Amino acid sequence: MKKFCEWWRAEAGHAMERRYVTLIKSLLLGILPLVCCLVYCGVQGRSLGEVYPPCSEWNDELFYYKQVEGIVNYGYPQGYFGFNESHALKLSFAAWSPVLVFPWILWGLVFGWNLMSPMFCNIALMTLCCILFVWMVRPTWKQTGILSLLFCLYRPFVRYMLSVMPEIICFSMLIVFYGLAVNYLRREKAYKLVLLFLMSGVMTLMRPYLLLFMLLPAWFWFRRSRWKGAAGSLAVIGAVVGLYACIKHYLGAEYFAPLFFTDWVTAFFEQGLFGGIRYTAGKLYYMGKDFWGHTLQGLRTGLASGAFFAGFLVCTGVLAGQSAADLYKIRRDRKRAAEAAQGERPKNVLVHIEAHLAFSCVAMFFALLLMYKLTEGSKHLLTFMAAAVFVISLMETRFYKKAVLVGVAFAYLYSYMAVNPYDYQVPFVQEERKADVERWQELLGERLSLEEESPGFENVVIWVFKDTVDGISANTVWQLLYALPEGFGVSCCMPEYVAENFDELKSRYLFTAAAGEIDGLCAQAGFEKVGEAGGMVLYQRFSEPD
Repeated sequence: MKKFCEWWRAEAGHAMERRYVTLIKSLLLGILPLVCCLVYCGVQGRSLGEVYPPCSEWNDELFYYKQVEGIVNYGYPQGYFGFNESHALKLSFAAWSPVLVFPWILWGLVFGWNLMSPMFCNIALMTLCCILFVWMVRPTWKQTGILSLLFCLYRPFVRYMLSVMPEIICFSMLIVFYGLAVNYLRREKAYKLVLLFLMSGVMTLMRPYLLLFMLLPAWFWFRRSRWKGAAGSLAVIGAVVGLYACIKHYLGAEYFAPLFFTDWVTAFFEQGLFGGIRYTAGKLYYMGKDFWGHTLQGLRTGLASGAFFAGFLVCTGVLAGQSAADLYKIRRDRKRAAEAAQGERPKNVLVHIEAHLAFSCVAMFFALLLMYKLTEGSKHLLTFMAAAVFVISLMETRFYKKAVLVGVAFAYLYSYMAVNPYDYQVPFVQEERKADVERWQELLGERLSLEEESPGFENVVIWVFKDTVDGISANTVWQLLYALPEGFGVSCCMPEYVAENFDELKSRYLFTAAAGEIDGLCAQAGFEKVGEAGGMVLYQRFSEPD
């Protein structure tokens, strides 16, 4: 009994010591996102507080920011968000699922919503993500060091943390998802499986291609309960897909063009089985050539889409190669153990994670070729690479060659060749732009009145995407629309749509370039000029709601 007590105290002491070590690792990795952001800003001669979204050239950020602002203050925006005056069947959201920004909404409800809120929330999410991943996975010191290095070299982490794009929300959720999956495989508990389904289901509601990650808990449930697990997984996946379809149908506005293409699917119905196969194979071939062309351009000139493709291919190759090697090793060890009559040897936990992420990358590669525009779809690969950073850092290979390969690729693609400010430069404040935004805020605060009864076009500003001034076509300074009062909606419209439907426009306000063609049409129609500053002009088309 005395020996047992001594053993128990020793084991408890070791367990407590391991917990303290894991806690230290978690906290060290947890401060890394903030440190990376501070170092990046410092290298630019700036501070974190000087990040200023209205100086960014990514126009999607305006939509995300103003929608969250409307949700935080009114429950939903009081004006429609859309394109060419499209709008959702219900409420007032744009083309993307509102589920995508739910962490920002929670942050805004607790801490308030201003121009720095998305960045602070992104950093907090990545901090929490790193802490939870280390706590659940318990990497060694070497693995923690490799993870820290790859994290620093993968520049999209910093760029998207300091932006109003929701990529960091996807990054952090997927990384925690894989951390929980590793933890589940080490000690299988039903509640962990439920959490995996819940997380992957929410991710699917955020972006449909993240449905790929529901396959991992489905596989775990199948291993656990065989056909009962398979039937249950299908039911859960079906429910999530149905819910996403409802969100997209009722809460999504129509975009300028389809967000993803299904022509290769309809080809099977229109041209038959063999015709559909020929069409799909042809599309894969030609899109594959374009993909490879972009990749070479990324390697040679730093083209962002090509750099994303190149990094994605490196990560996919490493994951696939390591998965194949680990599966071969497991099979060989089982055979040796069976021959030696020693029973089955312990399984390699990480192989399930490696193989699933490799499979998901390959599936996303084909989805990209078949269903997305390459340049726009390239940013969706960033989420897969973010997860790969954490998974690859756990690989125990001789001299960590694969992690070194990935690190060198990231350093070359996202530091040395990161030459385009549009894709890589964090937007820091410019005094002239800030003065213009503040001038518009003061002006619009006095002149614009919000109708709060229900979402409607009386609370919508048409943002004319571009206009022609003195014979030169140029994009409007849409960044000034950050100055719109809380709750207003924005409809991004092409000038052709505005000109052709000028007498049938539904929105109350119109924002365009001063001295441009659309400006001339508004003046000729006798619209009331609300204000003019920063080269832009805002008109009010009618005084009372129709």
